[in-house]
Amino acid sequence: MSNIPGLTITPVEGIAEVTAGTDLAELIAGAAPGLADGDIVVVTSKIVSKAEGRAVRADREDAIDAETVRVVARRGPTRIVETRQGLVLAAAGVDASNTPAGTVVLLPEDPDASARQLRKGLRDRLGVTVAVVITDTLGRPWRNGQTDAAIGAAGLLPLRDHRGGTDTFGMPLEVTVAAVADEIAGAADLVKEKTKQIPVAIARGLPGLVTGSDGPGARALVRPPAEDMFRFGSADVLAARRTVRDFTGEPVDPGAVSRAVAAAITAPAPHHSTPWRFVVVESPRAQTTLLDDMLAAWITDLRGDGFTGQQIARRVRRGEPLRKAPLLIVPCLDAEAAHRYPDDRRNAAEREMFLVAIGAAVQNLLVALAVEGLGSCWVSSTMFCRPVVAKALGLPPGWEPMGAVGVGHPATPAPDRPPRDPSDFMITR
Repeated sequence: MSNIPGLTITPVEGIAEVTAGTDLAELIAGAAPGLADGDIVVVTSKIVSKAEGRAVRADREDAIDAETVRVVARRGPTRIVETRQGLVLAAAGVDASNTPAGTVVLLPEDPDASARQLRKGLRDRLGVTVAVVITDTLGRPWRNGQTDAAIGAAGLLPLRDHRGGTDTFGMPLEVTVAAVADEIAGAADLVKEKTKQIPVAIARGLPGLVTGSDGPGARALVRPPAEDMFRFGSADVLAARRTVRDFTGEPVDPGAVSRAVAAAITAPAPHHSTPWRFVVVESPRAQTTLLDDMLAAWITDLRGDGFTGQQIARRVRRGEPLRKAPLLIVPCLDAEAAHRYPDDRRNAAEREMFLVAIGAAVQNLLVALAVEGLGSCWVSSTMFCRPVVAKALGLPPGWEPMGAVGVGHPATPAPDRPPRDPSDFMITR
């Protein structure tokens, strides 16, 4: 849009206390009778929530639990969570200020629907085509302080896409998409006074952003999970690691593998050693050779144990996820730094220390792969035929294969993890 007229943002004073059932359109129309086509009405979400009966008598922590679908990060009592509306913010937007003692105010159930309803109400009463933006206060990663952002919108282009244009030097713009609904929300917050009960402002001078249709709403501002590079907060990272047994044919980014190995080798290890080694098997020929040789060794062992052909066929299917994976990583232990003792008891403990170290490294690897958006499965089968694996991969002396990790893009979403009570796995002394 060019030739933008001067932008003005005006607070709407005289908004009375809002309670459940209050007609917000009637209230705002009476307080701002001069609304004109192309204006943008910016409304604090709290009065929308109060009008919709979302001020409830409840314990604040219980209310946060009820509004939360995912804890993104936690520090002390503070929680950053994803709400049922798809927003990521502190305390699920549950607010205990400017509300009677013992009550809390929840976010609107559907902020975009609330914006559409308010827009229609203003059009019915004043005969004007305006946009409505519903706002809430959000913190921002990497930045101190808070600002208002759009959580609901109607009649507004929430994003302005500059891609395909050029900058002042004639260079193409490739990734520039402006979050104009958030910009308007933040600007309006400069004139809304929370302590003076001014929850509404009018932005005038941006008629090119106001549309005849209600538009996609503020939901368009929420980045889809598949495109979100920061999807996993500190509370999500470990739970993001799931065993994946079915993969697409999409190739695996070598850079992602390298970063995952870099995370793996931050694991603790005894004697200031570095006992972790990783064999990345990306060649289809090398993968086939390794898996075929392992399969042959497995079948030989099972026959020696007296299993029938049918029983063997069922058991060897456990290795199929490795054949489906476009890339394999074989973690290996190099315990050259282990101390040698004159008795078996201490030697056994020494080896166990190194086994714990490689286990920690493998867990780091799996979690880091999940953060990269990759699925993985750890299969122990290389441990049962280490000489075969060492020969197939040409391993240096002293490298002990400690399972194999299939890596790739998941073909289907992982099922929900069954809940586990930590008290079932711990004792306190």
